[in-house]
Order: sequence, then C-alpha cells, then structure tokens
Amino acid sequence: QVHLVETGGGSVQAGGSLRLSCASSGSSVSRTCMGWFRQGQNNERAWVARIDSDGVTTRTIASAKGRFTISRDNAKNTVSLQMNSLMPEDTGIYFCAAAESLDDGSCSGKTTVREFAYWGQGTQVTVSS
Repeated sequence: QVHLVETGGGSVQAGGSLRLSCASSGSSVSRTCMGWFRQGQNNERAWVARIDSDGVTTRTIASAKGRFTISRDNAKNTVSLQMNSLMPEDTGIYFCAAAESLDDGSCSGKTTVREFAYWGQGTQVTVSS
C-alpha cells in the first residue's frame, strides 16, 4: 500500500509562487512514475506534471511550461511541484499520484487518472488576480 500526503498549498496573488510537496510512505515509489493533477473550476481532475523514476524525464502541461517544475528525491520519498508566476487559472486542488504499477518508472503515455492508482488527499491552491 502507498500513502501520499500533499502539503504546501495556500492563497497567493497572481505572479506569486508556491512549492507543493508530496510525501510518500508505505510501499516504495522510488521506481514509480509520479504525477501531479489539478481539480479546477470544471471539477475534473486533470494532469499537470509528471516525472519518471529517473528524476530527469519530466513533462508539464503546455500552460505550465516555464512556470512549473516537478522534481523528486527518491531517497526522501518526496515529489515536489515548484509553481512560479502563478495565475488565477492555476487555482484548484492539487493531487499527488503514483502510477498503478509501482515498478513502472516510465510516465510515457500517462496523462489521465486511469494510469494512477495511489492518490493523496489534495492541497488547495488559490490564486487571486
């Protein structure tokens, strides 16, 4: 079993920054593709960023490129999302997730909730204009 806990959310003005952290416990996710999702205004949980187990191969949604950076520290069992130049459109509940197969380190093709089996409780991010 994998237990994920997100922290770092809050309320900021447009242009500000937040750093989200996801701490994992239980079964190791050091070999697992990890992702960040956002449940925004449309109330649908959508992919924001993902990172392979190698800690190098990453992707973010187009709207976040150049502003969001995903990283991980496998030794500490943590995954982070640095969010800069925040916009009101970034508002939502951010969830950390681990891929269904804990031995699958590749995030290739994983862009929906269906590819992720383990989820945190979410942390609220609110960006005001």
